[in-house]
Amino acid sequence: MDNNVTRLIAMTAALVALIPFASADETSILGMRMWSAPDSTRVVFDVSAPAEYKVFRLGNPDRIVIDFKNARLKKDIGRQPAKDAIIGGIRYAPRGDGGLRVVLDVSQKIQVKSFLLDPNEQYGNRLVVDLLNPQPTPVASTSSEPEPVKRAPDGSEGIRPVVVAIDAGHGGEDPGARGYSGLYEKDAVLAIARKLHTLIEAEPGMRPVMIRDGDYFVSLRKRTIKAREAKADLFVSIHADAFRDKRVRGSSLFILSKHGASNEAARWLAERENASDLIGGVSLEDKDDVLASVLLDLSQSATIEASYEVGQSILQRMSPIGKLHKPSVQQAGFVVLKSPDIPSVLVETAYISNPEDEKKLRDPRIQQDIAQAIFAGVRDYFAKHPPAGSVFAGVAPKQHIVSQGDTLSALAQQYRVSLDKLRTANQLKGDMVRVGQVLVIPAEEG
Repeated sequence: MDNNVTRLIAMTAALVALIPFASADETSILGMRMWSAPDSTRVVFDVSAPAEYKVFRLGNPDRIVIDFKNARLKKDIGRQPAKDAIIGGIRYAPRGDGGLRVVLDVSQKIQVKSFLLDPNEQYGNRLVVDLLNPQPTPVASTSSEPEPVKRAPDGSEGIRPVVVAIDAGHGGEDPGARGYSGLYEKDAVLAIARKLHTLIEAEPGMRPVMIRDGDYFVSLRKRTIKAREAKADLFVSIHADAFRDKRVRGSSLFILSKHGASNEAARWLAERENASDLIGGVSLEDKDDVLASVLLDLSQSATIEASYEVGQSILQRMSPIGKLHKPSVQQAGFVVLKSPDIPSVLVETAYISNPEDEKKLRDPRIQQDIAQAIFAGVRDYFAKHPPAGSVFAGVAPKQHIVSQGDTLSALAQQYRVSLDKLRTANQLKGDMVRVGQVLVIPAEEG
């Protein structure tokens, strides 16, 4: 071989050796996302493959360190996060051993959990780092001010409001279903949940509690725990369904199935010695297996029956505003429905996979109609089944929210009062009523 050719090959090989090729085992950090909740922050790293990593804490000042083994940045992940109660800043730098170090500056001593997630329809491989505030925080409210406790009317000390826990499904890293034009379930249901919150907050004798009031993730079990911490009388979870056939549309309502209740009963019985929760105000911790099982079964049966009645009431109100995919209450084993002592319903507001339903879910007016229907159904249920000690049990007058098809004469007959008395109680000059109007129902006549 010619000496010049040999020399050229050697020089080319030397230059190639200097090019920083990624090794077959090297992990690329493709990006980072943050989701801020009232009591936690979730940091998600998009990675090219399951990453080898180590997470640890350092003090003075407090910071969380994530060391990636044999990794490099593919994209700048930014140095300063958006406003966050836990993370004050982000720093990163390559390590001498070919790895990458990311440092999260934190404002306090916090708990850390981390795990890898496999690819799904929305994302590829991910490393999730959860920063948890160990100090308990109040359940989220739509107001930035501390949420006041609604006082009962004068002269009724000890009367409490009915508490409704409103659960907007999904959130943060979990977007839920995605519509044809890009609407995410998590955004649509949060908008409806906030409108429902406003309606309940304005209703005398009722108090709403938002389980999620922002774009962040709340685990399914944590949702029911928050409802219990708020001493909720009812749990309403709001979702938007999806199906591979985009022609399918309409609303549905679910309560817990018997099979789901049996599985949950087994879990509660197995964990009762370590649980501080109560079933209908009675602790299971000091009960033998037979008695605990009987108490739990009684509580669950009553809760499922109440859930069914709430569900029927909501469906009745939703029927006039749009198509029902299922006209009767359905049963399933959804985790968020598994509180043994809190009536719970899951409302599938529409099929976001259907273009027409998706368009409606984007419309604030339709969102308001859905929220109004859920509210009216909840209000109707509590008027008929007032919780003990609540305003509904004796202080507040009975009320009826007019729905499509209602007439004043039919309502007078339904509530066993004279038409004149019904007009007088509501200062009506005629018999005309409008959908959504709240009527005061006077006491039944003998």
